[in-house]
Amino acid sequence: MKKTLSILFIIAVVFSGCSKYGNVRLQYPTAPQAFLPKNIHTIASVNRSLTKKDDKHPIIEAITSGEIAGSDKKASDECLKGVYDKIKGWKQIDIFIPTKTRLYGTGTRETPELLDWKIVKHICDSAKADALLVLETFDSNSDLLASAVNNTVNAVLTGTIPPPALHQIRMNVVCYWRLYDPVNEKIIDQYKSTSFLTFDAGSSGIAIPPPQALPQTAYHAGEEYIRRFLSNYYYVNRSLYKSGKAADNQKFLSAFRRSEVADWDGALLAWEPLTKSNNRINAGRACLNMAVANEVLGKNDQALIWAKKAYVDYGNKLARDYQNQLQNRLSMEY
Repeated sequence: MKKTLSILFIIAVVFSGCSKYGNVRLQYPTAPQAFLPKNIHTIASVNRSLTKKDDKHPIIEAITSGEIAGSDKKASDECLKGVYDKIKGWKQIDIFIPTKTRLYGTGTRETPELLDWKIVKHICDSAKADALLVLETFDSNSDLLASAVNNTVNAVLTGTIPPPALHQIRMNVVCYWRLYDPVNEKIIDQYKSTSFLTFDAGSSGIAIPPPQALPQTAYHAGEEYIRRFLSNYYYVNRSLYKSGKAADNQKFLSAFRRSEVADWDGALLAWEPLTKSNNRINAGRACLNMAVANEVLGKNDQALIWAKKAYVDYGNKLARDYQNQLQNRLSMEY
């Protein structure tokens, strides 16, 4: 079931050109992929992706796999920082990373067992948090982009000496997350994510990622995960009439100027008498403008009424297309 979005629009910007049309750009939110329960306002976040051995000594990882010695231990904390920075302050959600709390897991991509609920409750009580977000696993590697490999193979086959350098390396980070609800002893969310960023390997052609590659990709992985709980946005463009025919033209221009300064209520008052104009073209245009203005103000039912009137009563084809666009938008939100 789709959930009704509480925020109908964020931004309405009017663009004007030399034609008879003006354009309104609206920004609408989309529903997040996952929802936090209403009682969750504070989240503690901890790293469980390491072992005790990892915490004492650097990990010796194979250069052939593109991994850097000790890097996962350091970068996994960057993952939590990405979560922290992305959600901090979002709709009264507070997040903490307890400095004295370190949990240990498998140290591999193998998902560990659920944390004991006593541990979860202890951490949440200590941090005064409503939920506990745990980075259960963290693993990384890098690979050469196929285009770079193909270029090298082609250079060798054609006898080009020396072969071209490998310019780009893709760093991959695989994470597994769990969000614990200590009060109800439920898992709010569990999710495995694979994130990657592409980096310039330099001109040497050596297939080793630059030092900043892993921490940046890990930070990006944290941002990507927590974005599941945040609204995204999409844009729509609406056209309306700047001008009218004959004696009504100046009234249309005056009303449109009100919309340019975001005085949509004033524009509605100016366009409404024009919907009764003896000139059918002007009446249809005014009805269409009334529809767009009502959508900008979040009055979608009124917008549909005016759009139908513009097309059915006055044959305005722009209103027919607009009505379909508006109905499609509303179907995505409910």
